Amino acid sequence: MEPIMERVSCANFDQFLDLLVDLANYERLDPPGPEEAERLRSDCLSDPPRYEAYLCRVDGTTTGYVTFYFTYSTFLAKPTPFLEDIFVLEEYRSRGIGGMLFDFCRSEAKTRGCGRLDWLVLTWNETAIRFYERHGGKRMNWYPYRLERGGF
Repeated sequence: MEPIMERVSCANFDQFLDLLVDLANYERLDPPGPEEAERLRSDCLSDPPRYEAYLCRVDGTTTGYVTFYFTYSTFLAKPTPFLEDIFVLEEYRSRGIGGMLFDFCRSEAKTRGCGRLDWLVLTWNETAIRFYERHGGKRMNWYPYRLERGGF
């Protein structure tokens, strides 16, 4: 089993979208509808892309994906990749694929001269919390806040 990373393109976007729906179901969220799916396609495939997405394949089978986009740290004066999603299909978990996806993000951050890598974890997702802590992640003393669309 040698996992292969493949950037999401026009040719494989629908496979990525299928996995995104699987993640939404896992996280008990509504999956993207047709309008959101079209924006996802456009934003991923634009030049430059608004976010980057990569599929993981094992023996020709799509097993998971990772998405990230860049923010900027004014204190470090360096870009910061924000890891939006790492997802591995249930039947492929505990095989090192999630670790490989995380290491891919870590490597991209290093290659691109970033100062850090940021992400969020749902408070109920103990499996993800343990995963990230095993891979060196540290819980921050920050509260996440959000303004929904009606607030701006």
